[in-house]
Amino acid sequence: MALRVVNQGRSLDEILASDWYRSLTASPRDLAFSRELAYGFCRWYFALAALLAGRLQKPLRDRDRDIEVILMLGLYQLLSMKVDAHAAVNETVQLAREQGKNWASGLINAVLRGVIRDGVSLDENAASGTYPGWMQARFERDWGKRAEQVMRQGNRRPPMTLRVDTRRVDIDAMIARLAAAGIEGSKHSKVNCAIELSNPCEVSALPGFSEGLLSVQDAAAQLAALLLPCAAGARVLDACAAPGGKAMHLLQRHEALDLDVLDSSEPRLERLRQNLRRIGAGARVLVGDAAAPENWFDGNPYDAILADVPCSASGVLRRHPDIRLLRRESDIMPLLEMQRQIIDSLWRLLKPGGSMLYCTCSVFRDENEIQIEGFLERHADCREISLGGACWGEAASVGRQILTGSDNMDGFYYALLKRAAAV
Repeated sequence: MALRVVNQGRSLDEILASDWYRSLTASPRDLAFSRELAYGFCRWYFALAALLAGRLQKPLRDRDRDIEVILMLGLYQLLSMKVDAHAAVNETVQLAREQGKNWASGLINAVLRGVIRDGVSLDENAASGTYPGWMQARFERDWGKRAEQVMRQGNRRPPMTLRVDTRRVDIDAMIARLAAAGIEGSKHSKVNCAIELSNPCEVSALPGFSEGLLSVQDAAAQLAALLLPCAAGARVLDACAAPGGKAMHLLQRHEALDLDVLDSSEPRLERLRQNLRRIGAGARVLVGDAAAPENWFDGNPYDAILADVPCSASGVLRRHPDIRLLRRESDIMPLLEMQRQIIDSLWRLLKPGGSMLYCTCSVFRDENEIQIEGFLERHADCREISLGGACWGEAASVGRQILTGSDNMDGFYYALLKRAAAV
């Protein structure tokens, strides 16, 4: 998997959902090991690369990038996963041979056995040097002395957090049901429909998952449905909706919503449809670009809009560590422009007196409060609804920011905006 991320630029989510991965015949234990290896490799890629560079007499050629990746996988097994040294070295050599590069066996043995001999360690409390330089610079620009802590939290393994359909089952009863199945969980400290598991498990092991009583969703993401005002029977749009976690929560939380769910990706919408079927709920599924409503909007304005816009995903790096390899600094300006176009376009679809909730899974200020400051300047009929009474996150100049790891949540930003009522 790591080779596919580095050499093909594919995300781990995409790989895990691929026919190739589903066709693998390895045991569940081996598949879990491979996932841990791939995620850990991405999480510590830059630290491992620096360590390896110091161990090579000269850089490897571009055509031998696969050997560089294989060496780093071996280092991660030794230094973080604590795999038996003999097994780690042998498996790493075997992986190189499978690439048709038997010549690399001596190099791999020399590097890995040298690391073992010298007692080298990987500082898993480190932050600097574990991100690409441009990303680290943005953390430092936006968060100053707090940047180190934000980055350190981005290196932690995330919890597995569940959302409970509290209209159908009491959360204490669900915790007890999980315990009876040997799964330990506790109420989240800030989000009253969330259970945080002590240890992750396969979703197939979760009692009530197939019936829609439970869904996997970080507590910070669960706040969206709690913040968007929706009266019974309201006409609501969830823009950029796939894979559907927030849409599902809206339907479970509010009575008889007239919900449209929109996304530009048909494959992602198919996953959304599957999720809606699992919870036994329905919505109109629309394929289209949120920034170009003329191609999908039926002319009937919305009472409420959830604008969960594309972003850098800098707040979910602990959950998606491959982002630090796949995202480029050159991606940021186009993302900012896309966000601006989406929210300006969606605003025209909102009824007077209606509400729009803007959110990102980012901790970069220009995607969050600075983006919304500009929106408020462009739209005289918009006012911010304060989230100052919230018990989570911290106030920004506009809206509210959750930093990665705060109350063990992902990094998220929310701003609630209201359109002036017609005179």
